[in-house]
Amino acid sequence: MGGCGSKHGDPKKSYLIESLEGHEAGINCMALSEDGSVLATGSEDKTARLWSTKTYSCECIGILKGHEDYINCILIEDCYVVTGAADKTIRKWDVSTCECVLICRGHTSVIYRMICTGDFIFTSSYDRTARCWDFDNGECLRVFRGHKRGVYPLIFIPADDDEVAEDSYDLEGSKDILITGSADFTARTWNFETGQCMKVFKGHTGAITCMATDTLGRILFTGSTDHSIRSWNLLKAEQLKIFEGHTGSVICMQIVNKIMYTGSSDHTGRAWVTEFGDCTRIFKGHKHTVSVIKVKDGLVYTACGDSVARIFDAKSGALKRECKGHVNTITAIQFILDQAIVLSVVMTTRQVVDKKLFSGSYDGSLKVWDASQIKDDTTFGKDDDKDQAKEKQKGKENHVDKNQNGIGNDKIMID
Repeated sequence: MGGCGSKHGDPKKSYLIESLEGHEAGINCMALSEDGSVLATGSEDKTARLWSTKTYSCECIGILKGHEDYINCILIEDCYVVTGAADKTIRKWDVSTCECVLICRGHTSVIYRMICTGDFIFTSSYDRTARCWDFDNGECLRVFRGHKRGVYPLIFIPADDDEVAEDSYDLEGSKDILITGSADFTARTWNFETGQCMKVFKGHTGAITCMATDTLGRILFTGSTDHSIRSWNLLKAEQLKIFEGHTGSVICMQIVNKIMYTGSSDHTGRAWVTEFGDCTRIFKGHKHTVSVIKVKDGLVYTACGDSVARIFDAKSGALKRECKGHVNTITAIQFILDQAIVLSVVMTTRQVVDKKLFSGSYDGSLKVWDASQIKDDTTFGKDDDKDQAKEKQKGKENHVDKNQNGIGNDKIMID
């Protein structure tokens, strides 16, 4: 049941370590604790589950019950799990007791995405708004209104605590800004203190499905159902470049140093030089939408609607490994420390391995795969050497949507 094949390995070898049942319906989203020891899954069955990841066997260590509709997004912050659901609420759970300690109400439609800064929770919804909540007491602090259709991806750029450099800029006096992308074809920046819209990024002719910024938070990248990616001057909302090449909706993206990786409904992943807009690599072999793309240590991990997770060499584009066994769309990929964690929504001998791949599926199962010993003979796109970037960033961390289970054509709601 379920093996992994590779052009460079034994196609008959099975990398499946274990398969776990628990959820009664499909898994929609996943999140990892900071130390990588706990995996949280959110499901169509209205529950979330907690799993141990570093034990000999992956075990369910808690069930979070209370939502009245399917869970669409999930994150772990300190000793709490936060979930957003189609019942229009956000819930905060104590990891140790699995009890709901807080319910945030205010949205009038499905909660689509969620990010957390530690002090605040930001959510987007099909109700055309984004909201900011106090992490401790659940109070709704801000409502960001202005989009004409549902709000999808979110990015929060906090103020830089260090002294402002001469070449830095301040977005109209606001150091903390929220960025939203919407089905109304626009992205917007918001003054966090006032909740007012500062800039509108116009140019796309389709819904904005994914976003990212450069290391310094000065350039915004937006991916859209119009098949393009666009870069923008974040201060002026001026379009800089159009990245053309995809022939389907752009579903996901990640920027590693100066390279942008994107996944599309055209069944490909692509690598782009952000400075010039050139496509330098196409990752082929997918038979459906590439719903997630992630890069780690010179390898590109993709999750696909054809129920297969794939691993490519970032420099050559060569397919390193295919993980087969699921029967539905894969939706999320994450990484932890020295372990590569691929989280999906589609998709036996037990052994201890250095790297594991976790995949969840619409069939409700959670599978654990051996993701070790994948030969990596290139440093192209490696993200472990970030000293220079860290120095420039001066400790500032942009908070982005980490759920990334994508927006498939069947998921987009134009209201």
